[in-house]
Amino acid sequence: MTRVLALDVNETLLDLEALDGPFEELFGSAALRPQWFSHMLQLSFVGGLTGSYVDFTTAQRGALRMLAQREGVPMTEHQAQRIVDLMSSLPPHAEVPTALRKLADGPFRLVALTNSVMDVAEQQLRNAGIRELFDRVMSADSVRKLKPAPEPYHAVATAFRVLPSEVRLIAAHSWDITGALLAGCKAAFVSRPGMVLSPIGPQPDIVADNLDDLADLVVRRDCR
Repeated sequence: MTRVLALDVNETLLDLEALDGPFEELFGSAALRPQWFSHMLQLSFVGGLTGSYVDFTTAQRGALRMLAQREGVPMTEHQAQRIVDLMSSLPPHAEVPTALRKLADGPFRLVALTNSVMDVAEQQLRNAGIRELFDRVMSADSVRKLKPAPEPYHAVATAFRVLPSEVRLIAAHSWDITGALLAGCKAAFVSRPGMVLSPIGPQPDIVADNLDDLADLVVRRDCR
């Protein structure tokens, strides 16, 4: 039985395409925005693998510096901070509010589980107008282990006093899905444009192209 739905935030709920304009302005190409996000993940994951923790905000700044150096683009600290600050005011994907209300109307507890630091996570959800739909916001930063390490998923189970098997992660990142499944949780994958599942390891039992369709599938499966 699924009792808690843990929803990833960045890209799953919030639309990073809102950063394309600032990336076009700074770097001359909006196509560099996904590369920046990949660099950010790389810095975060290397920190986790080597036991040298790097929080998500620090990784964002570091990835911007890497990108600027690679592209030969001069970048001031003010310009970098502007992009980092914009992470707190991303809009939700169009279907997200309706989908979250469907899930909130079910028998589930809803938690936003993100690698963003807590103050940023709270700002993100408030500014997107969806904070009130969650019972709780949890940052992996609180356990000093970013997803896909098992600790953030287990922290959700502990916080809601349920087993990991009673938690279902909803995310648009294959690495997040794999992490949750290997931590003993269920998972549902939102296959947003450009997102694909890893062919290696356990697979989620629910996949949909958007959160609204996925919410219908979750309610149908987990409310039985």
